[in-house]
Amino acid sequence: MNRTFLSAVFYFCGMRKILAYPLTVLYFLIFGITLLIFHPIQWFCLRVFGYNAHKKSVSILNLVLIWCTYILGTRYTFINKNTIPNDKPLIIVSNHQSMNDIPPIIWYMRRHHPKFVSKIELGKGIPSVSFNLRHGGSVLIDRKDSKQALAAIARLGVYIEKHNRSAVIFPEGTRSRTGEPKKFQTTGLKVLMKNAPSALLVPISINNSWKMLRYGKFPYGIGSHLIFKVHPPIPNTGDPEAIIAQAEELIKKDILPHS
Repeated sequence: MNRTFLSAVFYFCGMRKILAYPLTVLYFLIFGITLLIFHPIQWFCLRVFGYNAHKKSVSILNLVLIWCTYILGTRYTFINKNTIPNDKPLIIVSNHQSMNDIPPIIWYMRRHHPKFVSKIELGKGIPSVSFNLRHGGSVLIDRKDSKQALAAIARLGVYIEKHNRSAVIFPEGTRSRTGEPKKFQTTGLKVLMKNAPSALLVPISINNSWKMLRYGKFPYGIGSHLIFKVHPPIPNTGDPEAIIAQAEELIKKDILPHS
């Protein structure tokens, strides 16, 4: 390959990372202010007007969090060509590349009231985020305590079955730092399926979210194009292993090669 071309590429990448530092500082500032502003808004909506008002405040919060990433030159494409009913519970199954996977799912799937299986550490200390996880219908699991984790996931399954809402689960367990998909861990997903027997499984493929953390936690990557693709719903009937394998195949076939 031509040395001049390689030099230009290395120069561009170096300048890109340098530019990422001030933009990330600005992003963190606006991101933090957004969380601080919406924390009392959430509290007021929930305590005064109840669930529906709180849910709307959370949806708007996550739209604003998406807007915050525009500072980093982030773009989003959310592809959903499916007719997904609002009168049935959903189990949204996805690969996981970064925390930036979450706001687009909350915003673009807001009609389905998405709730999350989240690690217990996020349940305190983070304005807006911790409040929503504790009071918005999501569950917090202790990864070191499988009995507690499975009981919490079972409660979420019962909850979405009763209220026709959605549970979002990332069966890889931990996020992929390079975008390469990991093998699904199926135990928690099976518990959800058992406790929400009328739920539809909705697979979503996520691409390029990992690039926002390509340099680590600081600075953020800039100019990333995050792509979400919603696949056709799968009925929760038959062999759970076969259903999960089908969902995993749909998700992984649309994950772009690492570049």
